[in-house]
Amino acid sequence: MSFDSQQLPHGISNAASFSRYLARMLQSRPWLAERLRESITEPLDADTMRNWLTGQAPDEAGLPAALRRLRIWVMCHLITRDINGNADLAEVTETMTVLAETCIRAAHDSARNALVRRHGEPLSRTGWIQELLIIGMGKLGGRELNVSSDIDLIFVYPEDGDTGGDKVISNFEFFERLGKRIIKTLSEVTEEGQVFRVDMRLRPNGDSGPLVCSFDMLENYFITQGREWERYAWIKARVLDGERFRELESVARPFVFRKYLDFGAINAMRDLHAQIRREVTRRDRADNVKLGPGGIREIEFIAQVFQLIRGGRDPGLQIRPTLKVLGELAQRGILAPDTVAELSEAYVFLRNLEHRLQYLDDAQTHDLPAEESDRKLIAQAAGFDSFDALHQQLEVWRSVVSRHFDDVFSDPSEEAHKLDRVWSTSDSPDDVDPILAELGYDDPQAVSRRLGAIHSSSRYQQLPNHIRSRLDALMPRVVEAAAATQSPDQTLFRCLELMETISRRGAYLALLQQYPQALKRVADLMGASSWAAQYLTRHPILLDELLDDRNLETEPDWPRLRAELSAALDAEEPDMERQMDMMREQHHAQVFRLLTQDIAGKLTVERLADHLSALADLILELTVPLVWRKIKKAHRDTPAFAVIAYGKLGGKELGYASDLDIIFLFDDDAPEAMEVYSRLAQRINTWLSTQTAAGTLFETDLRLRPNGDAGLLVTSLEAFRKYQLEAAWVWEHQALTRARFAAGDPRIGEGFERIRCEILRQKRDPARLREEVLAMRRRMRDAHAGKSELFALKHDHGGLIDVEFLIQYLVLWHSHQHQALTENLGNIALLRIAGELGLIPSELALQCGDAYRLLRRLQHRQRLNGQPSRVAVEQVETARAPVMQLWRFVFGTTEADPYADTEPARLQQS
Repeated sequence: MSFDSQQLPHGISNAASFSRYLARMLQSRPWLAERLRESITEPLDADTMRNWLTGQAPDEAGLPAALRRLRIWVMCHLITRDINGNADLAEVTETMTVLAETCIRAAHDSARNALVRRHGEPLSRTGWIQELLIIGMGKLGGRELNVSSDIDLIFVYPEDGDTGGDKVISNFEFFERLGKRIIKTLSEVTEEGQVFRVDMRLRPNGDSGPLVCSFDMLENYFITQGREWERYAWIKARVLDGERFRELESVARPFVFRKYLDFGAINAMRDLHAQIRREVTRRDRADNVKLGPGGIREIEFIAQVFQLIRGGRDPGLQIRPTLKVLGELAQRGILAPDTVAELSEAYVFLRNLEHRLQYLDDAQTHDLPAEESDRKLIAQAAGFDSFDALHQQLEVWRSVVSRHFDDVFSDPSEEAHKLDRVWSTSDSPDDVDPILAELGYDDPQAVSRRLGAIHSSSRYQQLPNHIRSRLDALMPRVVEAAAATQSPDQTLFRCLELMETISRRGAYLALLQQYPQALKRVADLMGASSWAAQYLTRHPILLDELLDDRNLETEPDWPRLRAELSAALDAEEPDMERQMDMMREQHHAQVFRLLTQDIAGKLTVERLADHLSALADLILELTVPLVWRKIKKAHRDTPAFAVIAYGKLGGKELGYASDLDIIFLFDDDAPEAMEVYSRLAQRINTWLSTQTAAGTLFETDLRLRPNGDAGLLVTSLEAFRKYQLEAAWVWEHQALTRARFAAGDPRIGEGFERIRCEILRQKRDPARLREEVLAMRRRMRDAHAGKSELFALKHDHGGLIDVEFLIQYLVLWHSHQHQALTENLGNIALLRIAGELGLIPSELALQCGDAYRLLRRLQHRQRLNGQPSRVAVEQVETARAPVMQLWRFVFGTTEADPYADTEPARLQQS
């Protein structure tokens, strides 16, 4: 490259040796060299660019030339800094983005002022001044603009109307003229060159559509005509100019980001990539570093497909820069950290190479040059001794990108499956049954009938073609996955129920189609537990949870979850419907994670109950302030109000489907307190128990409040104390042994605990207490008496209720002497304490604790499999023996078994 560089600093002359464009500009613009000398030691920012423009003092006629000179300076500044290793990729793309923003804003302001002078301000029909919102798309929107890029823009204005001047035109005409002037100012080629090529093809209906559109027109287009590739494009959309950007975002966001997990985006992006690849092949551009195999576009697709899939449910993924998106994907465990590290390094390498290709002649090219001399220049500019060395490194990164791209976008169901015939000819049992029998199905005829019924059903026949093809690809794999479990028939029937439930939801079918490991886990889960099968079928959105291996290993971090969910709920204020759904979705996801760990044997029953109780507490903690905000006549910032947990939640023994036994207390002297807190309590109850599109949170039971169903919904702290001292039944004091503060005002929680301890530590008449407790036990037995020969784990003598009554009786009898018994530590711990205090034989106490654990495990197993809490007597004989022995020790021998006449015959014999 011939250029006299003796008069220039080495850095500038060095850069010019790798950029013919820089050399030409230095030769033809005498002012440029001095400008570069002054600026190249520091990055350029928006203020510097704006000040330079102001110093040029351009009028409307002089602005185009000033903008072009600004671009020349900024481009040459970047080339010099980048080639000499003084600017990284982030500086280059940010500087180009700021240049585009500065030029667009200057062009807009100049053109608008001229139009307003002629036609007046554009006004809505209600008289509000309207503005043009200029949307940057692509790399401009993502703040990733490359050095010789064109800029993708869309012009939108809020409302129709007319201008307010003498020469009235419609708002549409005003903004259309404004848009045309902006484009001309930026893209017209003059003796100074051009600022940016402007591409408007991403607007609604592309080249055939109007240059500008209103919010209403844009929203209608998204709803009626928006295509999948446009969702991809609008991920990067960013308003560059215009104050009403939040309104525009509220129009675009539902189109881009679905509320559900949109795994169907994988297929759409795969098709879009195939179209691009065909075009690249047709033009013989295999060496295109942007669009070719393993190129920049493939990295962008990887990042953005997960934004499309998950962005609607995870606002943290609604961001634009590719490298930042990749980082978020690693943080969430969606992509492995090593994968993200490789993709990020490849992205930086490819973008830097792209810039060196463009520095050569300021051409919007992404192709490796054909000329040997140019190849040598590009290699040296990139820091390589030869083009071969550069190309070798390029191929390494392209193969890395291609491998990761294929991992994400490969179609596992593309090839025919060996069991396709089982599904396609399921109405021909003579052909299908032998195959099913060979797979290990116990009743092939029943299985083929079930498959045939689905295949011939009107529901299946009426599916849209693209969804039916996904189901057709999936069903043979479902049959195969179920056959690999311990109970193939049972597993398959449960899986088929799920398939029917999601058969119209292409996104869920796409998830299972794309991720075979998720389908295997579905089959394993379905085979392991009928309750889990029903839960997943009821909440198929949880299928996504099966993709993350960490869900099987990681203990819940409840404080972190609370903070994240609280922030997410706050962000949705005041959208109550969305908040209710969000809370339900998060609760279901956490329960499902615990369920998968439980089935995998990672959790004891006690640890599971601790987690489920902590999750319920978290939901209550978030619900109280959230609902309080929505009380219109709230008389204070925070409510003097608390939720008290009883029963299983109170004892931290919550199960998967347990009700919440809760009461509501307040401590507030305001005259309106009772009315306001009653409304709060009612709304909290509704918030927890209402069925929404996302399901329910909890069934609630409020009958343990003072005076039960006949009592007030809320009770003051003092009234609660008075009731417990003067009117409560013994069984209500028994219930207090498992009660605790769960949510709300901690001060009221402390007051409740003082009252609870005061009540439990009262000295009682042992004989009368014994009579009352036994009478209540008889009533419970009478209410649950059955004729089954099986042992009822909860209600039969020697079962769970007996252990709980024993502990409650010991607490009420001895707490006035032993305050340790009033601690809410759980039944097993209280048994141990009673033994250590000498109230019961310590060895027997430990045996009863072990029995209680076993009975709870058996009860949990039965519920997981959708079976009644009854088992063969032989399974529990050793467990119930110490419980019955302790019962006789505590209550005496004369009435050791006060309900023997209601015992099942086999229990009496034992």
